[in-house]
This record gives sequence, structure tokens and C-alpha cells, in this order.
Amino acid sequence: MVLKRQMLAIQDVYVPVKRRQTLDPQKVDALAESILIKGQEAPVLVRPDGTGFVLVEGLHRLEACRALGETTVPAYLVQARKH
Repeated sequence: MVLKRQMLAIQDVYVPVKRRQTLDPQKVDALAESILIKGQEAPVLVRPDGTGFVLVEGLHRLEACRALGETTVPAYLVQARKH
């Protein structure tokens, strides 16, 4: 299966509460700095959920983009089971 990279609105990506609890602000800052220099190298992984998307992988990348004032984030749509 080939994953298709696409740009999604950050506001359309829901971050589950359990995942949000693992957020490390220092990692977000370091990633934001890296994204400014090199761009975002790895898209986040999301699964479709109704009209939006649920974050599967890439919390720090998502939050780094948000911290930089971005409104979109590169993402791959994946099939993932609900937790």
C-alpha cells in the first residue's frame, strides 16, 4: 500500500487526551527550530474520523507546526484501529 501525502488543516486534527499527556515542550521547541531550518521531513500520521482526523503519530511535529503559526501540516492517511 502506498501512502499518499497531503496537507491537512491543523484545526481538523484531533489529538486524543492520552496522547496529549505525553507532550514535551522542549521537544516541540527543538522540532520547530529544525522545521524552520530544514522544513518538515516526516509527515504526521492520521486516521479519518467523521469530518476530521485523529492523530495516530506525530504529536510533537503537529505542535511544532502550530507553534510556528502554520495552519496546515503534511500528513499521511492511515487505517488504524481505535484505542
